[in-house]
Amino acid sequence: MTQYTSRFGGLRDAAGAAAAAYRPHRRRGGRPVRRVAMLSVHTSPLHQPGTGDAGGMNVYIVELAKRLAERDIEVEIFTRSTTGARQPCVELAPGVLVRHVDAGPYEGLAKEELPAQLCAFTHGLMRAWAGQRPGHYDLVHSHYWLSGHVGWLAAERWGVPLVHAMHTMAKVKNAALAENDAPEPLARVIGETQVVAAADRLIANTDEEADELVRHYAAAPGKVAVVHPGVNLQRFRPGTGRAAARARLGLPQDALIPLFAGRIQPLKAPDVLLRAVAVLLDDDPALRDRLVVPVVGGPSGTGLAKPEALHKLAARLGISDVVRFQPPVDQELLADWYRAASVLVMPSYSESFGLVAIEAQACGTPVVAAAVGGLPVAVCDGRTGFLVPGHDPRDYAGVLRRFVDHPGLGVSLGDAAAVHARAFGWDASAADTADVYAAAQFEHRRHLRSAHG
Repeated sequence: MTQYTSRFGGLRDAAGAAAAAYRPHRRRGGRPVRRVAMLSVHTSPLHQPGTGDAGGMNVYIVELAKRLAERDIEVEIFTRSTTGARQPCVELAPGVLVRHVDAGPYEGLAKEELPAQLCAFTHGLMRAWAGQRPGHYDLVHSHYWLSGHVGWLAAERWGVPLVHAMHTMAKVKNAALAENDAPEPLARVIGETQVVAAADRLIANTDEEADELVRHYAAAPGKVAVVHPGVNLQRFRPGTGRAAARARLGLPQDALIPLFAGRIQPLKAPDVLLRAVAVLLDDDPALRDRLVVPVVGGPSGTGLAKPEALHKLAARLGISDVVRFQPPVDQELLADWYRAASVLVMPSYSESFGLVAIEAQACGTPVVAAAVGGLPVAVCDGRTGFLVPGHDPRDYAGVLRRFVDHPGLGVSLGDAAAVHARAFGWDASAADTADVYAAAQFEHRRHLRSAHG
């Protein structure tokens, strides 16, 4: 494994000077980064997470932008307009603006159709830049490959560095597809490869993601920095505890409550939880009277093609009476769902990190998750939850059975989970991101000086 820089351990696995990743620096000479153009083409930071394409990336952008602003780095987030009801420019927080760009119709466009609107989006971005004084933006930070393509052009036009965060990668997703799920198109693979080559710095959530960038996309190891996402520790915390949260949500105090929270699509595998519950009840029918399975979220991605599929599966499995489908909720209410749960279940086929896992643990709730992507970083196996290899419902049923047989297990794991999550505050993530900006800016200027003799 190539070595990368991370605040959870520094440089790792030395593999020679040629493979060494950059070391962070607060300031590398010249003017510091003062204002960033942050690009999120396909989903707005103002959208409700758990709806449509809004999820962990939305939370990531909002929280990171706020913390960067607190560090005196102003952030202007450019996103595609999806409604005429919002103002062209909205202040999200002091030092953070959200700019809506007209690119295609407000409604009815799937994410897969957005590449055709990148030219229009880029035009809107350039018009906004043309109205500013020269040197208004010091750096472009793009999120997801669609934004990367816009950022590639903007950074070159403005003469500033491009920092890119993939969040998910087509080659990684296609290597771990859920049954009957649609693969990511070749156009996305090509687009991601181009963005990786164009970026001055790439931000990965974990060492594994950094290795995937190098292995699958030929990223230069020295361009890749690992910055773990954070969690809002003021919002996501144990609070008044499980009993109070259950009372507020109208949930039985003595129930086993395995929770699914997130976008409902094959990639996230909520069906695995439902099938595991069916196995659990087949093995022990007496559990039915004290089992509640909340599914909090809305259809997304390929799940939009069959929005009722999960409801129908619950009916076929004969567990509709114990499953409670809940629409997406705001972050404050989501924290209560975490607190109320006995355990959060994340059987995903792919996760670049899994913010939901950290949020739940910060609320004092253990996590049962698939051992994929960044989840082995987010969850300490056997200490803050359990990692399950594969997606066999019987394996998940077996782990859930442990919470039935050992009532104190959830409490001990949950206490450790809350402690573990405290290491993932957004302030540290923002500090590390600011370091990446400084390194990208330094390297960009060095290349400019070299190019001009």
